[in-house]
Amino acid sequence: MKQGMKLFGVIGFAVCMLAGAATAGTIEDIKAKGTLIVGTKADYPPYGMLDSTGKIVGMEADMAADVAKRLGVKLELVPVVASNRMQFLQTGKTDLMIATMSINDERKKAVGIIEPAYYAGGVAVLVNKAAKVKSAADLKGKPVCAIQGAFYNNRIQSEFTGQDLVAFKGVPENEAALLGGQCVGFVYDDVLLIYKKTAEAAKWADYDVVALTEFAPVPWGVAVKLEDKDTDWGKFMAATTAEWLKSGTLLALEKKWLGQNTDWLKAASK
Repeated sequence: MKQGMKLFGVIGFAVCMLAGAATAGTIEDIKAKGTLIVGTKADYPPYGMLDSTGKIVGMEADMAADVAKRLGVKLELVPVVASNRMQFLQTGKTDLMIATMSINDERKKAVGIIEPAYYAGGVAVLVNKAAKVKSAADLKGKPVCAIQGAFYNNRIQSEFTGQDLVAFKGVPENEAALLGGQCVGFVYDDVLLIYKKTAEAAKWADYDVVALTEFAPVPWGVAVKLEDKDTDWGKFMAATTAEWLKSGTLLALEKKWLGQNTDWLKAASK
């Protein structure tokens, strides 16, 4: 009987130790391994893109580097896309996600989205100046290019163009169609179009980026594992994000990479 009780005590102690390890603070775990692993985009300039050496650079890469510096650890960036960025976080392949992820209720159920939001993406159209488009209303009856499946497509068709969009899977196909005259403008995320207009000035000299203010900007959020949101790790990231906004850090990074500051970030940083 005593041997059974002793064995039960050993097993109980082991279970408690395992439970303690499973709930160990993520900050301590990151510091122990000496590296912060962050999932970020490598195909969405200027927030995450590859430089000539194959290194991920951009505004969100700089944000990740700042987090690692605050923790006193090295940084490892892992390229992610929309289809796997939450999965990588959930399975522990990454400790943190800063990957142009817009916030919605479904995503809040899957990962720990940090508040406040650090950024927001709006909708704009890269449009031929000759089309004289100043707002979404001016798209009436005009052929407009767009990415297949974009959340704003149905509304643009039904409320503004009054006809089907000329939709392609990727940005290169839409750009080719626009330059080839298949459409007067390419509707897409405002931040990427602004970047392209600035970075490829000669290519887009005859085009303007017109913000479609009929569409409210959609906030983006940094994320940790769902179970970590209310722990020291989640609270650390919430405090860090708030400080980025208050100190003007994000405004400086946006100006560095985008070449200008968006109205949403200027308002959020006040």
